[in-house]
Amino acid sequence: MGRQLTGLGAPLSRHAMAYVLAGGRGTRLMELTDKRAKPAVYFGGKSRIIDFALSNALNSGIRRIAVATQYKAHSLIRHLQRGWNFLRIERNESFDILPASQRVSETQWYAGTADAVYQNIDIINSYGPEYIVLLAGDHVYKMDYEQMLQQHVEQGADVTIGCIEVPRLDARAFGVVHVDETDRVIGFLEKPQDPPGMPDKPDMAFASMGIYVFNTKFLFDELQRDAANDSSDHDFGKDIIPYIVKNGRAVAHRFERSCVRTTPDAEAYWRDAGTVDSYWEANIDLTDFVPALDLYDTNWPIWTYGEITPPAKFIHDEDTRRGTAISSLVSGGCVVSGSMIKRSLLSTGVKVRSYGILDGAVVLPYAQINRAVRLTNVVIDRGVEIPEGLIVGEDAEFDAARFRRTERGICLITQSMIDAL
Repeated sequence: MGRQLTGLGAPLSRHAMAYVLAGGRGTRLMELTDKRAKPAVYFGGKSRIIDFALSNALNSGIRRIAVATQYKAHSLIRHLQRGWNFLRIERNESFDILPASQRVSETQWYAGTADAVYQNIDIINSYGPEYIVLLAGDHVYKMDYEQMLQQHVEQGADVTIGCIEVPRLDARAFGVVHVDETDRVIGFLEKPQDPPGMPDKPDMAFASMGIYVFNTKFLFDELQRDAANDSSDHDFGKDIIPYIVKNGRAVAHRFERSCVRTTPDAEAYWRDAGTVDSYWEANIDLTDFVPALDLYDTNWPIWTYGEITPPAKFIHDEDTRRGTAISSLVSGGCVVSGSMIKRSLLSTGVKVRSYGILDGAVVLPYAQINRAVRLTNVVIDRGVEIPEGLIVGEDAEFDAARFRRTERGICLITQSMIDAL
């Protein structure tokens, strides 16, 4: 065991496989996931949400990666094929895309997150990894999984669970990890109404990040036991983890120990961008003067499919028609023609015509925004054409009748909504 610890031999990450669960729809993102799974949703101008889990694995030193897909997977699979095809088997690397393909039964798709691993045990076995780092493909964060692997081995855990501190009452939206004074897990509760506090911080609770580390053999034994149980939902959060907590040794890993920060005092940034509000906020966060999530850090890059695009362009310089952007991110291929962009994020290939104002706008790739619009606090889906003169964000009742408007006042705009105007 000791030969694998950093400083005594190869890092543990070289003996691990990252297995990313990317089959979920993400219904709370509403129409953003009508055509794509949540992990395939665009983020940060040029990335997809899944790129964060995959980049963390790669930057942590893991060179064997698998992604299990299911719901409306074409957009996700196409992105993975284009952006993640550089891992090479001759370098002892691998990248497998594992759609639900009825490999166990001709009528059985992935029945749950545990089943999505169980059905591919033979493929995982062919690579012989000693550890499995199981990841959710739909969160935004930077994390060094090597630190979590080391804790797993040092503490002799059956499962190590990645945990983030959240205010106790906010934890009702998460799976909550109840720990003792040594961070051993003594309870795993799915969205409890009265979450248990942390021993050292009673007003805070440990929320599960959907990140688990297992010894591969132990995991396979648990999956086979669970598969034989007809009353199981075959889900990690509902079945596998609670069983191990009760019958084995589960340990919590504090995200603050392995979070990758640009500065030591930076926030331990993790977001489940799973609602329209939180998705908008996480993208707009990037426009801050010093954002908590640093996309400019070349020491821990976010890998993705990089489209070949010309530079962004800003044109016209008249008093009422000047192409400008303030506190905004503007991606390659964008043209801002005589409009004002404030605290916004424009993804690849967005065109903005003259005499408009965008404030708090998250615009997905290749949207076209015509003249004289005023858009405030909006998310615009890929390829949408905004008609001339449209005003959004100034009349709540009018907006709610036309678009998907959240309680916080964020409006999601899709092409079908525009077509219905």
